[in-house]
Order: sequence, then structure tokens, then C-alpha cells
Amino acid sequence: MSPRIRDITQALPPEYADKLFSAREEGKTEDQLRQIAADGLARMYFRANNSRAHGLGVEFTDVERLDIEL
Repeated sequence: MSPRIRDITQALPPEYADKLFSAREEGKTEDQLRQIAADGLARMYFRANNSRAHGLGVEFTDVERLDIEL
């Protein structure tokens, strides 16, 4: 079975950009940065800004590309 590839375009709340920039400046690892992005994506995309799918965990695995725009 081939891996499922999904392109997702999702705006994240500014607090996640702040978290990502702060974490990068603090020297956090790529895994830690990916987890922050996954948390934001979980909140906004999968949980619809926490209005559904409460308790759903999201983890980035086998990420080929992650583009972040401001």
C-alpha cells in the first residue's frame, strides 16, 4: 500500500507562529517544531478550532515538505 499524500492549506492562529519562532530561537529540535505545527493543524483543521473531534491526536510522520507563509 502506497503512503497517502495530502496537501493541506490551513491558516493557523498567530499564537502558533509565535510559538514556532520562539522555539526556533530557543534551539528546539525539528521534531519539537513539527509537533508545534501539528498541534496547530490539529486544532484548526481536524478539530475545526476545537469545535469537534475533541481528544484527537495529530502527529506529523514522513513529512516531505512543510511550507509556512506569513
